[in-house]
This record gives sequence, C-alpha cells and structure tokens, in this order.
Amino acid sequence: MSENGARIIALDKERMQAMADKDIAKLNNLLCKDLIYTHSSARMDTKQSLIGAMESGATVYTSVEPSDVVAQDLGDAVVLTGVARISVVSNGAPTSFGVRFTDVYQNQNGAWRMVAWQSTKLAT
Repeated sequence: MSENGARIIALDKERMQAMADKDIAKLNNLLCKDLIYTHSSARMDTKQSLIGAMESGATVYTSVEPSDVVAQDLGDAVVLTGVARISVVSNGAPTSFGVRFTDVYQNQNGAWRMVAWQSTKLAT
C-alpha cells in the first residue's frame, strides 16, 4: 500500500472517531468546505449541515467502526472503499446498521481533507 493510502486510512479512522466524540474542531479541520456527504438514506449534507446536525443533537453518532478499508492512491487524491458499522441517534431514535462506503480525500495545500462520502446500507 502507498504511503498516502495508509496515511488516509488512519486519518479517516480519526474522522470517524471525531464524529463519535462530537469533536467539532477536528471535523472542521478534516472536512473540505465543499464536502458532499451522501448518507445511506440518500440524504445529502454539506460540511455545514452535517456539523450543524451534530451540534444541535439532531444527529448523534455513538460509534463509527470501519473494516475492510482499501485505499486507491491517485496522487493528490485518495479514494477509500470499505465497510463501516454505524450507531447513531437520529431525531431521538437510536439505530445501528452496516454500510459499504466510498470516501474521497484530497490534498489541499498540504492538508488532506475529505471531499466526498457515499454509503449504501448493507442487508441485515
């Protein structure tokens, strides 16, 4: 695996943990200002709306655990694919499910930031 690939897999684990920890400062650093975040429900968020839902308590991630993550290093971009187990409380209703995801990071002036997330629910 390339150096960038391993680095971005580790960085994405940090991002997932920051979501579970509600670490808004870390998320502000890791997410691109033009983020496109497509949930497994097909709902789309921007960086602002994703973080806003977490800050308001409308969406509370309790855990996000990745597995089987593979990196495709494209130079100034890295595409991750894998599986994640997500536990979340959405509008007061707790749920837990698995997803298959595609996640894209871009090197923006020396800082790697997530620019896109797309996930599909796995059959239970």
